[in-house]
Amino acid sequence: MMAVSSSCKDGKMALDNGKYVRYTPEQVEALERLYHDCPKPSSIRRQQLIRECPILSHIEPKQIKVWFQNRRCREKQRKEASRLQAVNRKLTAMNKLLMEENDRLQKQVSQLVYENGYFRQQTQNVTLATTDTSCESVVTSGQHHLTPQHPPRDASPAGLLTIAEETLTEFLSKATGTAVEWVQMPGMKPGPDSIGIVAISHGCSGVAARACGLVSLEPTRVAEILKDWPSWYRECRNVEVLNVLSTGNGGTIELLYMQLYAPTTLAPPRDFWLLRYTSVLEDGSLVVCERSLNNTQNGPSMPPVQYFVRAEKLPSGYLIRPCEGGGSIIHIVDHMDLEPWSVPEVLRPLYESSTLLAQKTTMAALRQLRQISHEVSQPTNTGWGRRPAALRALAQRLSKGFNEAVNGFTDEGWSMMESDGIDDVTLLVNSSPAKMMGVNLSYANGFPSVTNAVLCAKASMLLQNVPPAILLRFLREHRSEWADSSIDAYSAAAVKAGPCSLPGTRAGSYGGQVILPLAHTIEHEEFMEVIKLENVDHYREDLMMSGDVFLLQLCSGVDDNAVGTCSELIFAPIDASFSDEAPLLPSGFRIIPLDSGVDASSPNRTLDLASALEVGPAGNKASSDNPGHTGSAKSVMTISFQFAFEMHLQENVASMARQYVRSIISSVQRVALALSPSQFGPQTGFRPLPGTPEALTLARWICQSYRCYLGVELLKPSNEGNDSILKTLWHHSDAVMCCSLKELPVFTFANQAGLDMLETTLVALQDITLEKTFDDNGRKTLCSEFPQIMQQEVLCAFKAVFACLAWGGRSRTREQWLGRC
Repeated sequence: MMAVSSSCKDGKMALDNGKYVRYTPEQVEALERLYHDCPKPSSIRRQQLIRECPILSHIEPKQIKVWFQNRRCREKQRKEASRLQAVNRKLTAMNKLLMEENDRLQKQVSQLVYENGYFRQQTQNVTLATTDTSCESVVTSGQHHLTPQHPPRDASPAGLLTIAEETLTEFLSKATGTAVEWVQMPGMKPGPDSIGIVAISHGCSGVAARACGLVSLEPTRVAEILKDWPSWYRECRNVEVLNVLSTGNGGTIELLYMQLYAPTTLAPPRDFWLLRYTSVLEDGSLVVCERSLNNTQNGPSMPPVQYFVRAEKLPSGYLIRPCEGGGSIIHIVDHMDLEPWSVPEVLRPLYESSTLLAQKTTMAALRQLRQISHEVSQPTNTGWGRRPAALRALAQRLSKGFNEAVNGFTDEGWSMMESDGIDDVTLLVNSSPAKMMGVNLSYANGFPSVTNAVLCAKASMLLQNVPPAILLRFLREHRSEWADSSIDAYSAAAVKAGPCSLPGTRAGSYGGQVILPLAHTIEHEEFMEVIKLENVDHYREDLMMSGDVFLLQLCSGVDDNAVGTCSELIFAPIDASFSDEAPLLPSGFRIIPLDSGVDASSPNRTLDLASALEVGPAGNKASSDNPGHTGSAKSVMTISFQFAFEMHLQENVASMARQYVRSIISSVQRVALALSPSQFGPQTGFRPLPGTPEALTLARWICQSYRCYLGVELLKPSNEGNDSILKTLWHHSDAVMCCSLKELPVFTFANQAGLDMLETTLVALQDITLEKTFDDNGRKTLCSEFPQIMQQEVLCAFKAVFACLAWGGRSRTREQWLGRC
């Protein structure tokens, strides 16, 4: 390759033995201008450059090509050097964090050793001299020292400052000291690419979580984001600042009233009466600490609010330290007493689990900071598109609308309807102008909406031994298994334009579900998408609506490896010409694990038919790898659906909503039973089930496709159950294969005979494209017959369409397969 030098001698370009070219500054400037516009110009563009720039007329096109190659190489090296410097800064800061954590742990160990020796000595003294009461006084004095008594204070600025300073001291002792015994949260491993160091409390009152992390934001910006609770904490209904006081040391004291949504219909919401203190330490660190105000402190009081349970926030907050080279090191502590006595005993783990607190609050704060930091540093690669703030606002609206429906606050206009005698489904109606303002909009087709009320049907159910992530993925990917397309069409029509007539039960039919990705967070723990339901029956008298229904959907908690994660699937019908201010009536599902100490799912578990059919040693291995799954895992599922309607149709819509939600509950129970491993006994552990809904659905589609295409049954009728059907399909003598019909079709499943014929394995199956197995005549035949096959509407599976090909002969080779096609 020809090397290039940009040095200049006597202002002239010269050739050095035909190998080196020296460019003048003017020539370099001309090349740089083109590089800025087009870093990789084609040969035609390079020749055009030579014609347009006389100063380059004496340079050969090949030499210019080499210049651009070297220029791209230098740019790549510069970016790589910049990236490595950033990684080095991050590792340095992370090393500092780990060293501080190591020092804290050493202090905690020393304190535990001292306390252990002290109490052991006191026990020996009590044993030797039981009549001596001096030991009791010593122990009592020690206890008084560990639990300091707060003297009464007043509500004046001086009294509030005293409370604030003590809150700051207690918070720092938790963030960097040994006031709380912290243990690493299960499943969290610190590293340069991790969210941070996350720990939960052990043995302290209430629930507590702590996290340390790095972000490339300045401390003041970090504090601004974290203090805005409603922007990142999905359970926060509102925060009202009632008073702000300035302190003599440059800090501020705020008196806050905060309300939290209840996560399920089975529990009341919480509220807090808080003092927030913001100040700057001597080392330049910014601190924001908070605590509840109660009667024991003799501070200002807040009367109880109807329907809310007053919870207590123990000293918590954020320690934000500037990092060398820019950015911030953050310590977050959340410590609360959520009054678990106020909920049924089966739900108390929701309010007694530090793991759930860490997932919902502490880690949510870190994720928000990391997301915004990523958007600032890499605006072209955020995962949330070109308008991340607008998409985040949409996600917040979906979540908030769902929480409002689940809680049904009277001050928002919700009122409860009378029960039909069965209390499994609760109905609420909202006809307030504020609620309908977001729904009664005119759309591009010219039809104004005439709906004047919203009905919400909601219910909660307890699930046993059902992994929340797997159940949620099934609900997302197999909507036709639980949803009624006619009601989807009615919901879409009701918020778009009216009038629309009520649907009949299961009158509609799905033509297919297409999932269109829209946005995701940098860690992919939450993503937004548009669901297109094709060819759905509509109920417009004037037939002006399209045959497709669109849903905006928010999904989170689908990771099997996350511990204590709340899984949510929230969606709302939207118009095809969707805008940021379009009306949203969110519905959906929320599944919260109640036994967060036990991982709910094996990371090795898969959802495909092949893994479900594997038997023998490979299939038994999963049970021994996950002994923790033999216990009882509980979770609570909340279902909420909203419908816009006209007031004179209230009774009809209420009856439809009850019946619909009850049918969904029945479908979920059926799916949960298939996903639950309890039928195999506690000794088998948690292994891939032959009867999972995904496997059964695919097997059913394969048999239906075979029957419709060839006119005969693939499998003989059997009364031995689903497991026998799956095993028969797997060991069938015919070669059965499925391929995804995409731009480049690939095989997605084959039974044992199909694998033998293709001379491959399940692992390598997806590396075989369809065009490798067909000759020219076979490809032409497939292209000509495929439109007819699609009209049968029987080949939809998962996200793709599968073509199922089967015929007799386990012993057929690849050559015979090509000859047959």
